Amino acid sequence: MIDLRSDTITRPTQGMLEAMTNAAVGDDVFGEDPTVNAFQKKVAELFGKEAGLFVSSGTMGNQLGIKVHTEPGDEVLIDEKGHVFNYETGAASFLSGVQLNPLKGERGKLSVDVLKNRVRGLYEWEPRTKVICIENTTNKGGGVCYTEQELNGISEFATDHELIIHLDGARIWNAITASGVKPKFFGEIAETISVCFSKGLGAPVGSMLLGPEEKIRKARRLRKMMGGGMRQIGLLAAAADYALEKHWPLLEEDHRRAKAFAQTVSECSQLSIDLDSVETNIVIFDVKEGGAPAALAKLADQGIHMVQFGADTIRATFHFQVGDAELEKVIKTIKSLFR
Repeated sequence: MIDLRSDTITRPTQGMLEAMTNAAVGDDVFGEDPTVNAFQKKVAELFGKEAGLFVSSGTMGNQLGIKVHTEPGDEVLIDEKGHVFNYETGAASFLSGVQLNPLKGERGKLSVDVLKNRVRGLYEWEPRTKVICIENTTNKGGGVCYTEQELNGISEFATDHELIIHLDGARIWNAITASGVKPKFFGEIAETISVCFSKGLGAPVGSMLLGPEEKIRKARRLRKMMGGGMRQIGLLAAAADYALEKHWPLLEEDHRRAKAFAQTVSECSQLSIDLDSVETNIVIFDVKEGGAPAALAKLADQGIHMVQFGADTIRATFHFQVGDAELEKVIKTIKSLFR
């Protein structure tokens, strides 16, 4: 089976399992796990942040990021394709009592033009806009990246309007690889960043919230309140650290394979795709007739799995455990079924 449903379906490699086995551990609720302490410090320094907090998922990282910046009744501006809006089960309203205001950006990206005149709170009957939540790369936007110029514009807008930026960096490693933007630049733009180690990098579990020491200290208490305090977490931190060191350099190959696959899709008369949208490891394309479920069933019959992203839309996500041999089979199958 060739599984392109997500870059979260990877399995730990032998080297990763050995790193987990050899990890020095302690009780992280007491702050005594040396492996996670060192890893939090390492990733925080990479992005130029004061502190980091290892959490179980990207959703937890994002929700902690929102909660440390807001009070009930506040508002968060986000693109309508944003993960926090679409895929986190309404957690922001449930956990933080805030309102998400989804705006229509481009390919999942916000811009100053989109944000203009959307800040509220002057009148007592309005919610108080407090946070701008951006996602890089954008999942539903097809894995596209923000440019430095775009981020600088949003940062200046946030400063002018006394807003806070939270960056959902679930696939920030792909963004850095594709755009060349340095990690510390993202640390300058956003007050808090959630980064993921199980998407693309191949760790079995884990994300991290990065930010100022005061915010991370508050997030640590909230993590415990949400049931996220963990004990010998160094086992998972070791896997994430191994993934960062060994698998981050492989993302460039994932991007190359995704673009090769996208080119094949563009040559199939029964499919359609915007090739300009393929910047990283995600490929989103449409089926012209018959709908996505029927097309996915045909692919599954050939041992190839992707995921439905709309009535006629399919997403394929490349990762390091889909190599060139698997890519060749996928390309041949797509041609035979849809050309």
